[in-house]
Amino acid sequence: MLGFLVVKMFPLMYYMLLYSYFSSAVSFPLSPSSCRLRGHFHLNGMHKAGDVVLGGLFEINFFSLFPDLSFTSEPQQPTCYGFYIPGFRTAMTMTFAIDEINRNSNLLPNVTLGYSLYDNCYKLQIGFHAAMSLISGQEEQFILDETCVGTSPVMGIVGDSSSTSSIAISSIIGSYSVPMVSYFATCSCLSDRQKIPSFFRTIPSDAFQVHAMIQILNHFGWTWAGLLVSDDDYGLHAAQSFQSDFVRYGGGCLAYVEILPWAKDRAELRRIVDMIRKSTARVVIGFAHESNMINLIEEVLRQNVTGLQWIASESWIAATAFQTPHLMPYLAGTLGIAIRRGEIPGLREFLLQIRPDLHHNNSYGNNIVKLFWEFTFQCRFTPPPAGWVEAGGTLCTGQENLEGVETELLNVSDLRPEYNVYKAVYALAYALDDMLQCEPGVGPFSGHSCGNLKELEPWQVLYYLQKVNFITSFGDQVSFDENGDALPIYDIMNLLQLPDGTIKLQNVGEVKRSAFKGEELTIDDDKIFWNLKSQKPPQSVCSESCPPGTRMATKKGEPVCCFDCIPCSEGKISNETDSMECTSCPEDFWSSPQRDHCVLKKTEFLSYHDPPGICLTVTSLLGTCMCAIVLGIFIYHHSTPMVRANNSELSFMLLVSLKLCFLCSLLFIGRPRLWTCQLRHAAFGISFVLCVSCILVKTMVVLAVFNASKPGGGASLKWFGVLQQRGTVIVLTSIQAAICTAWIVSASPTPYKNTQYNNDQIVYECAVGSTVGFAVLLGYIGFLSILSFLIAFIARNLPDTFNEAKLITFSMLIFCAVWVAFVPAYISSPGKYADAVEVFAILASSFGLLVALFGPKCYIILLRPERNTKKAIMGRGTTKS
Repeated sequence: MLGFLVVKMFPLMYYMLLYSYFSSAVSFPLSPSSCRLRGHFHLNGMHKAGDVVLGGLFEINFFSLFPDLSFTSEPQQPTCYGFYIPGFRTAMTMTFAIDEINRNSNLLPNVTLGYSLYDNCYKLQIGFHAAMSLISGQEEQFILDETCVGTSPVMGIVGDSSSTSSIAISSIIGSYSVPMVSYFATCSCLSDRQKIPSFFRTIPSDAFQVHAMIQILNHFGWTWAGLLVSDDDYGLHAAQSFQSDFVRYGGGCLAYVEILPWAKDRAELRRIVDMIRKSTARVVIGFAHESNMINLIEEVLRQNVTGLQWIASESWIAATAFQTPHLMPYLAGTLGIAIRRGEIPGLREFLLQIRPDLHHNNSYGNNIVKLFWEFTFQCRFTPPPAGWVEAGGTLCTGQENLEGVETELLNVSDLRPEYNVYKAVYALAYALDDMLQCEPGVGPFSGHSCGNLKELEPWQVLYYLQKVNFITSFGDQVSFDENGDALPIYDIMNLLQLPDGTIKLQNVGEVKRSAFKGEELTIDDDKIFWNLKSQKPPQSVCSESCPPGTRMATKKGEPVCCFDCIPCSEGKISNETDSMECTSCPEDFWSSPQRDHCVLKKTEFLSYHDPPGICLTVTSLLGTCMCAIVLGIFIYHHSTPMVRANNSELSFMLLVSLKLCFLCSLLFIGRPRLWTCQLRHAAFGISFVLCVSCILVKTMVVLAVFNASKPGGGASLKWFGVLQQRGTVIVLTSIQAAICTAWIVSASPTPYKNTQYNNDQIVYECAVGSTVGFAVLLGYIGFLSILSFLIAFIARNLPDTFNEAKLITFSMLIFCAVWVAFVPAYISSPGKYADAVEVFAILASSFGLLVALFGPKCYIILLRPERNTKKAIMGRGTTKS
């Protein structure tokens, strides 16, 4: 970049030295009070005198020829050739605007504007010579002690069209505070007020043009594009803006940035086109001059590269060189940013009146108009060489009819640079008008003074130019911001070929910036012609958009718009396209299978509606009913020896406790709540302790009765009376009740949402609160069960006819086996299945006790009544050794 600046600044320094050389007035004296200029520029120009003179720099000729500088004789002046009709028309637009202002009694009354226009020949050196002539004059001689004679220095300049020339020229004339209003220079670097304080323009800067193009890219979703720029200030500043702003404002990336050569370097053009063909970017932005792009398009034509969507800058979108049938397969459908089209009433009639004056070099009788006349009518004003007339040439008369000639000059249907020239002239005129309307004593200058026509200074015009604000006849507002830039507005154009073969550049929208609404883009999508089979906008992205449910992950070492789409992990979602991050779902929610929204987690608990819950509920109710039936049988047959012989009161208590055991299992079914969590284990623990206590007392009574039948053993029965039996059961049960109360008070079981088993499920279960409390509860039941089993096991062979100890032993064996198996099964069962295991253990042990203890008794009572007698019961006893 430093090398680039050095190269670019070298011509500027050269011309500054050149200007100092030519403007020096210290040559040999012609008279005691006169000086002579060291040099004289031979420039194509046209002039008109006036009270205030405005200058203009325009491209009248395309090419220039510089002689060899051998310095053995005086160097010759460069010559220009290749007449450029659009450039001539812009110059004529300035003369028309000045003529229109001079005829307007409301604008600059009693003041006549003049002009001094020069041809810059599309060359910086010639444009610089012209600018120096405008601000200083170039008369051969001027008198120091008398009234100045010669061409008056200008109060403002309209031009230049080139950004590079404008940078060089405005840097110099800015030192003299001469305002310069460009109609075509767009480089954003010209907005630097510190370096170029007197520069204004009626065309938007490249910064806005870049933003406008980025808005178009955003509108069609193009995030992957190539950029081609010219090797000058215009292109290089645009490339710098694109590379930063396309990512910042458009979320896109440039696939490549290529600098187009000025000359037809076939090898370099072939390399660039080959790179374009291989790139995945289908959109190509051409931010370059017409000459750069035409060389490239010719190479595209040679290599037959189609299927590209071209985006053109204002410098070449409207160029006629591209509007030819053989280029339409490649350029049709091009979208571009074009200078705002305007209408200038009366311009065509004015152009038709152009006539060279062969007798006076005023208004239009000058070399530029003569050049146009010779170019248009293929004639010559000067005497031709010998044989030229015989060869078919003609002499110009200056009276030829323009109306009957097909010339681009008269086409005023698409005025774009001309409209900017028109606005630039009027901006200077309004600034002068505002200044001349100043009232002495309230002026903006020192001592509240005002500017006046006799002592007018360019810096005074600058002050008022900054404050200009008017509306053109076409309805556009013209004003300048603090950087000298006008309110930006561009037309969006689309190139197409009609069925009859006519090539048309149609307006499909506009982009502008207003003081109140900011930047606005308006595009009529239905009017756009797409040069594709689908007739739809092409897709140009490095990576397809990431759908909802995924996030963007940038590929290492590649631009930010090249990425992979990574699915969101479980429990996270993204509900927008191209999400950078996935968000976590709330606590009770989980990600959907598509990971694009959160859904309520599935809830799991042992429900009355689940098959396991239904089965256990039915089993529990069945056991309850069986207990009720057995209890009914025992109550109905309470006077029979079978019932009375086995401690009927304890049997009734045992049946009630078994019934409670069956019913407490229902507390484990259904959604856990605080009261069910607190009650289920308490009810379970107390019911089983009551049951096991009854069995333990019955066993101890059986063992005591047997011991009482031995000699001297009767005294033991006094400890096992009815009150003692009841008291023992109550005390043992009270201990469990105390354990449960202490557990609930200290660390109560509570409902708990468990997500450890499955992240997408909420398992509702009861947290035990205190593992110690739960262990003590189970341990106490286990202790009583083992104690009952051991006592029953000891009494299993007692010589009794109907030895209930055997039944108790068997029932306790079942009970202990069930609960020993329960512990590992409960620990290893997840979620609701742990509750199901616990319920199953409760039901299994309850059925085991019910069937083992009361099954044989009911069998005798109901089916073998002959055995339900005291004699039968007492007579069947056997003695075992």
